[in-house]
Amino acid sequence: MFSIKEKLANSKPWVTVLFASLATFFTYSCMYAFRKSFGAADFKEAHTFTFFGSELTFKIAIASAQILGYMLSKFMGIKFISEAGPGKRRQILVILIGVAWLALLGFALAPEPIKPLFMFINGIPLGMVWGLVFSHIEGRRFTEMMGAILCTSFALASGFVRSIGAWLITHHVTDFWMPFATGAVFILPFLGSVWLLGNIPDPSAEDKKTRMERLPMTKAERMAILKKFAPGLILLIVTYILLSAFRDFRDIFMKEIFKEIGTDKPENFANVELWVSVLVCAFVAPLVFIKENKRAFFSNKALIIIGLAVAAIATALFEHGMLNPIVWMVSTGFAVYLAYIPFNAFLFERFIAMYQLKANAGFLIYLADSFGYLGAVAVMLYKNFFNKGMNYASFFINANYLLALVGIICMLGALFYFTRKEQAIAK
Repeated sequence: MFSIKEKLANSKPWVTVLFASLATFFTYSCMYAFRKSFGAADFKEAHTFTFFGSELTFKIAIASAQILGYMLSKFMGIKFISEAGPGKRRQILVILIGVAWLALLGFALAPEPIKPLFMFINGIPLGMVWGLVFSHIEGRRFTEMMGAILCTSFALASGFVRSIGAWLITHHVTDFWMPFATGAVFILPFLGSVWLLGNIPDPSAEDKKTRMERLPMTKAERMAILKKFAPGLILLIVTYILLSAFRDFRDIFMKEIFKEIGTDKPENFANVELWVSVLVCAFVAPLVFIKENKRAFFSNKALIIIGLAVAAIATALFEHGMLNPIVWMVSTGFAVYLAYIPFNAFLFERFIAMYQLKANAGFLIYLADSFGYLGAVAVMLYKNFFNKGMNYASFFINANYLLALVGIICMLGALFYFTRKEQAIAK
């Protein structure tokens, strides 16, 4: 009697692709219930904190604390994820989410001055989840297609869990208990999704031939890649820092931005991010049909540049009254995720295959992520301490222009570097 995993291994490729896509999508989507739901709350009754003589709002305090935990996790993940074998990934996922959920219980019960500490604890296990989930689909001929579906969870799940959180608040769940309650809604779906992960077939011989077998990495192997490609990787990481900071600011303060632009409804979170997810998936999924790794690698860079440009163009049109608020928020979401998603699923996947490196995508993704979340914290603290007088919508508008300007310059520099690198290797 064949198991589900064996049956899938002997089925048509599209069946495995669909199964793996849904398994990873649902697993990572459920994670957002334990991470992002607090963004739907105002915390109006909460006190502010005094930090180096300045006031720090409660929401920025807990968001910064969670991101600091998440960032610490990413730095830890550079080693942990890159060295992790396939052995007990799913058991680790269950433990990580369990710890994150208990931290949300602590957040609900603790006195206000202690609550940011529990959000910091909440962020640490959650930062490991992406690498463990993505490892189930990397290094395959159809990684881009599966990754595109998985990555729609960034926007779609984030919006959906905030809508659930907002709905719970309207049904008399307090702001402090709402994150834990949202997690309770998703705990069983998460466990079911993890079970599905365990039935994804291993990469085939053809997968390993075309995309390189993905193996655990030693410290020496990690350092060798950094030394060989340092200038190009630095330019990519600077772009990713900007994208991470922009994306997190948009996610966390979308409620405030909606209020300031006059369209504050609970369903807006899910509706906006649904459109973002559909549009981004439509643009990035076709990358799977580019078989040549070099062409796909540079195509990913082109998508990133296009996304950065859209952020500025859409914002300019909104400021001149040519886009309504909802279309503008969809446009900025589409722009940032069109540029952000390649870093998390496609760019480094093809980079490894193009240069035939003994590596895994988790190492490079976590390297970029660790600095990306450092940038996200820096932006929130800058807004609180040095730009307190500017409302969230105006700050977000300025961020769109800065993201486009600096990001495009860095990406053009990276494009030039890797083009020259490829020419040097060819000689």
